[in-house]
Amino acid sequence: MIVLGIESSCDETGLAVYDSQQGLLAHVLHTQIALHGEYGGVVPELASRDHVRYLLPLADQVLKQAGITKAELDGIAYTAGPGLMGALMVGACTGRAMALALGIPAVAVHHMEGHLLAPMLEDTAPEFPFVALLVSGGHTLLAEVKGVGQYELLGESLDDAAGEAFDKTAKMLGLGYPGGPILAKLAEKAESGVYKFPRPMCDRPGLDFSFSGLKTFSLNTWQKEIESGNENEQTQANICKAFEEAVVDTLMIKCRRAIQQVGAKTLVIAGGVGANLSLRKSLQAMMEKEDGELFYPRIEFCTDNGAMIAYAGCLRLVAGETEPLAINVRARWPMSDLAAI
Repeated sequence: MIVLGIESSCDETGLAVYDSQQGLLAHVLHTQIALHGEYGGVVPELASRDHVRYLLPLADQVLKQAGITKAELDGIAYTAGPGLMGALMVGACTGRAMALALGIPAVAVHHMEGHLLAPMLEDTAPEFPFVALLVSGGHTLLAEVKGVGQYELLGESLDDAAGEAFDKTAKMLGLGYPGGPILAKLAEKAESGVYKFPRPMCDRPGLDFSFSGLKTFSLNTWQKEIESGNENEQTQANICKAFEEAVVDTLMIKCRRAIQQVGAKTLVIAGGVGANLSLRKSLQAMMEKEDGELFYPRIEFCTDNGAMIAYAGCLRLVAGETEPLAINVRARWPMSDLAAI
């Protein structure tokens, strides 16, 4: 089965073609970083309009790269949530209309399921069951994964997601947009051991997260340095390093608890923050001590992309799932609502 995947949940328009026999044939991505940069964050209305502008030209481009025509498609998968309602509607309406015109089935894909399954696109893929850490700008959660659609929530963020905390902390420090990657890059210039930030919710049992207080701690530290006349790039770098270390340690501690609680030997990390090299290094070392394995997608598939939607959608289409003509997108969509296949 050849499937066209459409991702438009937030500020990136991603399309891909996946073949159940040959694997990933092609993928393209348009990012809106430049569009939202002057506002310091995503403007939903502008995001929706940009998806409208680029989605169809990108569809033509990805089909050309895959070396197929629309008539050769067997199904279409589109992100139906969670995400920005307007952005989701653009992708869902386009995908559903194309499927209707071509006389082929369409399927709605859960954005986080796409991220969770993204490591399956690699040559060396994890096998079920495993523990997954989904960590991005909008979500931070731990789940036990027994199969496609078989997800048990173990813990989640009670306030800011880890990626959101990265971006907000970067903004408070006066860094650019998107803040997370800039913060991580600046942290490489830091002097070691200047600050010691707290590891939130690690001094109590459980697998939930909280990063809002850590963000505030960073702001207070920066303001004190400004008052002391130490407002410079080196101070920023030192704060960035302390913040990044605190987030990475917190995620690592909770991941260790999760795999020990479940008795798992495989950990999967996915989502935008999964591209953070310090996090990957720490989790790799942790899993080696636990005599287990760590899996993650390539860097380009950590952030939002069409390949993960095409793959997840292909699995569900092959299993016989289809969507009715009515279009239903959801800004919030618990993974527990998904059907197992």
